[in-house]
Amino acid sequence: MNGPTASLVPFAGALCAAGATWLLTASGGAARRRTLRMLADDRPPEPRPGWCTRLRARVRAPADGTARVVLWCLAGGGLLALCGRSPLPLLTAGLAAPLVVRGLRRRRERRRADERREAVIGFCRAVAAEVRAGRQPWQALTATGTGSLGAAGTAVLAAARYGGDVPGALATAAERPGADGLRAVAACWRVAVDSGASLAAGLEKVAEALRAEQDQQEEVRAQLAGPRATAVLLAALPLFGLLLGAAMGARPLEVLLHSPPGLVCLLLGGLLELAGLAWVGAITRSAERTAP
Repeated sequence: MNGPTASLVPFAGALCAAGATWLLTASGGAARRRTLRMLADDRPPEPRPGWCTRLRARVRAPADGTARVVLWCLAGGGLLALCGRSPLPLLTAGLAAPLVVRGLRRRRERRRADERREAVIGFCRAVAAEVRAGRQPWQALTATGTGSLGAAGTAVLAAARYGGDVPGALATAAERPGADGLRAVAACWRVAVDSGASLAAGLEKVAEALRAEQDQQEEVRAQLAGPRATAVLLAALPLFGLLLGAAMGARPLEVLLHSPPGLVCLLLGGLLELAGLAWVGAITRSAERTAP
């Protein structure tokens, strides 16, 4: 790549990396100003924030850190573009950022689902203990509370306090990922109310079944952690090869980014990397779903 375009690539890469780093780290001034305002006796009227502060607030607004992940990807791509004097790493980082964000969101959703399963197990045991202590089902539910079930538990608590459809509210709350055990709780509630069966015994059995299922899923994940780590390590080996070649003075980035054979190898290698990671991910997810 020659001419004016090649001269602009280092400047663009440096500008992208510097901008991303500034957006990620430039928050100390605002924190100092807030501290001084808290310590001051007379608080002057707060000035209107400038465009830089508003931009940083928008970048930091998402609670899941999506914008921060995207900026780190762009910063890494800009650094590689600066080192390799080519815009391809920056474009690749922009295309790979949504995939990284999707993977992080999937992991976060799975962790929240596990937390909901634990909350349902604790809820079953707490309500069963209250019932065995002599309370009526609706009294036990009111005494236990549904704070561990999140926002969906508010409808369950309201139905218990005001004589509403508690099984229906439990079935609605069970639609959230990880809270499917509440369907069994709703079934136990219906049986206990309609036929007078022991609600405590039913909830204890539900809690034991959910605990056994959770332990089994954790065991499967522990067994699949080795293959996943091996796949990630194999996928990262080409990066170590590039670092080793650069340390030996072979200039691998120049070959890959500025020659037709290198571009072909880079494209084929990237496609094979993505295919391998997707294949391993599909196998592990299938193993988790089909685990007895």
